[in-house]
Amino acid sequence: MSHFPRRQLGTTGVQISPIGLGCMGMSDFYGESDDATSKALLHHALDSGVNFFDTADMYGPWKNERLVGDALRARRDEAVLATKFAVMRDETGAPCIPSARCRPSSPSVA
Repeated sequence: MSHFPRRQLGTTGVQISPIGLGCMGMSDFYGESDDATSKALLHHALDSGVNFFDTADMYGPWKNERLVGDALRARRDEAVLATKFAVMRDETGAPCIPSARCRPSSPSVA
């Protein structure tokens, strides 16, 4: 297991690896994805000393946060998650800023 030196995140006391893993491509934007491969990659990252993961509700949409959550559930105390919000998708799937034309389509998000 490789250990990256940790850095403090602001004044929170949370320690993160200097390299994080962006998870967007695990569920959207770059073509087909494979959940089993993505979960194996997340575990490999943890095993390699990476503990900082970036996700967002619009990746999939919502698929990425569910995937990351499922993959890290048993190792949650080892991971630090970053996420973004308020960027949504309209009925065509295009990213948009929340407004009258762009509302969450998932009841769990509304």
